[in-house]
Amino acid sequence: MSQGSNFVDYVKICCRSGKGGAGSAHLHRDVRTATGGPDGGDGGRGGHIILRGNSQFWTLLHLKYRKHIIAPDGQPGSSATSTGKSGKDEILDVPLGTIAKDAETGQVLFEITQEGETKILTPGGRGGLGNWHFKTPTNQTPRFAQPGEPGKEEWMVLELKVLADVGLVGFPNAGKSTLLSVVSAAKPEIADYPFTTIVPNLGIVSYRDSKSFVMADIPGIIEGASKGKGLGFRFLRHIERNSVLLFMVPADTHRSIAEEYEILKSELKDYNPELMQKPHILAITKSDMLDEELVAEMKKELPKGIPSIFISSVAQKGLLQLKDMLWESINQQA
Repeated sequence: MSQGSNFVDYVKICCRSGKGGAGSAHLHRDVRTATGGPDGGDGGRGGHIILRGNSQFWTLLHLKYRKHIIAPDGQPGSSATSTGKSGKDEILDVPLGTIAKDAETGQVLFEITQEGETKILTPGGRGGLGNWHFKTPTNQTPRFAQPGEPGKEEWMVLELKVLADVGLVGFPNAGKSTLLSVVSAAKPEIADYPFTTIVPNLGIVSYRDSKSFVMADIPGIIEGASKGKGLGFRFLRHIERNSVLLFMVPADTHRSIAEEYEILKSELKDYNPELMQKPHILAITKSDMLDEELVAEMKKELPKGIPSIFISSVAQKGLLQLKDMLWESINQQA
């Protein structure tokens, strides 16, 4: 498979943060001082494991083969209340739209959405306090200090929701991959059988005056996808972030166009009712086989209240008008 094979939207990693350095129990001694007070410094904190948003990344592929992420330990404290050096933080760059989850509980911890945004995934252990913290009027020379806190070891899951301006929604074989390959530089695998697209394909669509927007071919929905049938959930997750949804129904559908649109809509609604708030555009694909008379007939039966257009990716029919409609819709959203 082409670009799709590099599209990794799920990785499970074992994170081990650094343990904190031990505090020092040193007592001050020098030429002039035989029995000085406590001057043991604090231990340094262990290294954190941190996620950082990076808009240059589109996938999690670079983390797929890094199963163990280990941050170094903090250094122990020393005399003259010197604090030990902190363990170096391990920073992982991730695409925008990455969600971090606890692998054991499935709990969502946070999401990275901004360029340069950093969040601690697994915190390092705190350094132990040196003995000077424990000096009291009754105990002038404490000979003990705190050990450093242990680091944490935990399995984390990183998931990516595709950030795209336009999401293509349609049953397998609606012509989504073909459209993407024609209007963008993406080269999705195209075949005449359902479920060709197993991972989302992203394409940059160039528009008038060197503008561009991102289009995502989301793997075909099947009836029942919202209930987790097939690979439904994994697919539908990618639609949540798209700002405009382009519904694609082939002209040769065995149902009516309105009927197929309603089924697609109810799948999305069952999965997440908020998807109904996004702008919808309807494209009737494979329309190069229709004559004008048939198009006029079909127009009468199209669903009301949704902008629609007849297109053919193969014959390059209606594509510029489609881009105009999408561009206008994206910018209204923005």
